[in-house]
Amino acid sequence: MTQSKQPFIPQRADEGPEADYSYADGQDFDVQARENMFVRSMREDDLRAIVSIDKKITGRERTAYFERKIAETQDESAVRVSLVAEIDGYPVGFIMARVDFGEFGHTEPEAVMDTIGVNPDFAHHEVGHAMMAQLLGNLRSLQVEKVRTTVQWNSFGLIGFLDHCGFAPAQRLAFTRKL
Repeated sequence: MTQSKQPFIPQRADEGPEADYSYADGQDFDVQARENMFVRSMREDDLRAIVSIDKKITGRERTAYFERKIAETQDESAVRVSLVAEIDGYPVGFIMARVDFGEFGHTEPEAVMDTIGVNPDFAHHEVGHAMMAQLLGNLRSLQVEKVRTTVQWNSFGLIGFLDHCGFAPAQRLAFTRKL
């Protein structure tokens, strides 16, 4: 019999014992990851940390972009699903996502993950896995059945991470046209 997976609800140490919602056989990728850090909803005051993490990854200053994205997650979205991971109270990663309630002819709710970043100083500390586990748990509780994202074809590290988290190529073609 298959055990259904319940959403993971993070708690700080002073909030009492944490419930374990992982699979009983321990085969889910996120068990270890979420034990080592606190993953919470993104807040407006996370902007500086997010910009700093992104600059370490991309080498670019994208404050205006992240101001717009945080405003979207805080003000324009009916459902907040963007997350920040903390280690010792310090933001070390983020995922920005939204829930779409139908587009391009699809009528079922679908999540779109458009930005993810982990401070390179915390690479290989399971930050990405902890955030992904929290995001997927939150989306399951909202009865969202699919998450989609796009990745540059040569982002092999990110593609490997997404593959490890259960993502696979979609049956969609994306088209662009230069103007």
